[in-house]
Amino acid sequence: MTTDTPARLLTLLSLLQTPREWPGGELADRLGVSRRTVRRDIDRLRELGYPVQATMGADGGYRLVAGKAMPPLVLDDEEAVAIAVGLRAGAGHAVAGLDEASVRALAKLEQVLPSRLRHRVATLQSATTPLTSGDGPSIAPETLTVMASTVAGHERLRFAYRAADGSETRRVTEPYRLVSTGRRWYLVAYDLDRDDWRTFRVDRVSEPFATGARFAPRELPTGDAAEYLRHSMQRRNDSYEIAVVFLAPVETVAPLVPHWLGTPEAVDGDSSCVARATVSGSVEWIAARLATTGLEFRVREPAELVECVRELGARLGRAAATD
Repeated sequence: MTTDTPARLLTLLSLLQTPREWPGGELADRLGVSRRTVRRDIDRLRELGYPVQATMGADGGYRLVAGKAMPPLVLDDEEAVAIAVGLRAGAGHAVAGLDEASVRALAKLEQVLPSRLRHRVATLQSATTPLTSGDGPSIAPETLTVMASTVAGHERLRFAYRAADGSETRRVTEPYRLVSTGRRWYLVAYDLDRDDWRTFRVDRVSEPFATGARFAPRELPTGDAAEYLRHSMQRRNDSYEIAVVFLAPVETVAPLVPHWLGTPEAVDGDSSCVARATVSGSVEWIAARLATTGLEFRVREPAELVECVRELGARLGRAAATD
């Protein structure tokens, strides 16, 4: 009989998280306790916020159902490794939809992973190569998790940074937020050496180190990290205000266009739509990315992108020509 109540509750919770209904007798046998003890333990789990549903009758039993809030989960070794590998693989690229919450989840999970499981995760990831990746440069998941932990813990972050011109500097910052544009990750932080707010491309960061020094978060000028990043990009020479008309309805276009183009708006009686966004990067990359959507489109602005698309089309036409 299991006399350690906390350990028994964790075992019971692990069983209930299997998507099936458990008869009371079977749970009692698994735990080595009486049915009455099982009922008391079920009540304890409910008090802790776990929505355990009971059904009456000969075929009745217990099952965990959806509740109003997300309670803590108990994962076995295989489940923990699978989740960590998936999060690390996604965190290595700026994938649309993978926002800061995913990186925070990875940071929390890796913080509590036993060393034996952390080694399995690293070994499995190093032995596999994805066929496809995101549009942006690859990033070490460890870099993101260190940054995420300092953001969450209001802890000063030190790192080496390579600027666009190749120059290397050391930075000490008060990290505020990680922001994903769908193509790249950026850190919005207060730079203590410059005594001002800055944005840093995470793929240019190396040797991130959590100093352990805590700080009281400052108030961001715009109040929102994503908005601050947009303003920062607009001040740079490599940012463009683009407008692209797609010759298809919104419901066809929306799943195919990249995240950084935003949400298309219907025009011309819903038979086509337009996407407007501020985008950083070379016009050559933007033109190529639009071409890979497989959609018919017309570039309205900027003029640089219009000319680049025209040249790209002519180049592809020549490449397909036969002598």
